[in-house]
Amino acid sequence: MTRVWKWNRPVTVREVLEDLQRERSIAYTTVMTVLDNLHQKGWVRREAEGRAYRYEAVSTRAAYAAALMNEAWSASDNPAAALVAFFGMMSEGQREALRDAMRVVQLDQPDGASGEAGR
Repeated sequence: MTRVWKWNRPVTVREVLEDLQRERSIAYTTVMTVLDNLHQKGWVRREAEGRAYRYEAVSTRAAYAAALMNEAWSASDNPAAALVAFFGMMSEGQREALRDAMRVVQLDQPDGASGEAGR
């Protein structure tokens, strides 16, 4: 997925293969199998182009990361404790990014409401 997100456009197996081969030896069939698996899981869509396919990410990397975080948080039997533990693991830069994100979310609320009753 990293390679598909990197280009932010539909890519072929050959393009991904050539990019990966700059770092290590890998077979065409391995890349083709991985992209096919990603397609089967619904992470990429593909469109035929001649005898090959072009693969494109279904969602952005940020949306994927958010879905993973939500899935992990939802699996907790104590979501508040999980968040406290998660925040405790963050670097100062990550906490600042969180504060920035919270400001953006609050700005998106109609009439400056926080989205919760009584606040």
